[in-house]
Amino acid sequence: MKFDKQIGMGYKNGNYSAFYVSEPFSESSLSAHATKDFQYYNLLRAWKGKDSSFPFNDSHNKTYNVRDESSWESTLKPRLRERLNSSKNIILFLSSITENSRALREEIDYGINTLGLPVIVIYPEYSDKQSLLTPTGKSLNNAINSLWNNLPIFRDSKSKVPVLHISLDKTLIEWALTDSDLMINAKCTAGDYFFN
Repeated sequence: MKFDKQIGMGYKNGNYSAFYVSEPFSESSLSAHATKDFQYYNLLRAWKGKDSSFPFNDSHNKTYNVRDESSWESTLKPRLRERLNSSKNIILFLSSITENSRALREEIDYGINTLGLPVIVIYPEYSDKQSLLTPTGKSLNNAINSLWNNLPIFRDSKSKVPVLHISLDKTLIEWALTDSDLMINAKCTAGDYFFN
């Protein structure tokens, strides 16, 4: 097996969470905790903290944190890539407040277009699986499709990897996190998937 220096051949067991926060980002900042997408990410962390068997393995815990004043090119971007390189999939929180930030574009572009990571999209403003679908239950509804425009790199790249679309439902998230079809080493055919 040939070793690729850029991508690496490390153990890929993390779940990389991608979410919108205003830039520059600081987890210690009150503005980060006021951002809904960041709060949803923290919900996964809380579920894991309460129950160690919850299958969320946070890729953001695998490297040391960076400060707001860190350089994008020399520190922040390489750190995001390092975390993505050790991940088996991406958990993308996509909501009406999600914006096309530089960090989110980089995470999705590198994760999908370079690494081919499967994506679990969580739509936190939707409470159940039926709310994502058309009345026939055979496709995702227009409201979901329009959210993809908040993040064009995701909209334009998602056909390259398996993408599971789910509501903010702990049981569905737990199932998705343990499904080998949504892991890099055993992923299923590229395309959009959802529960009906």
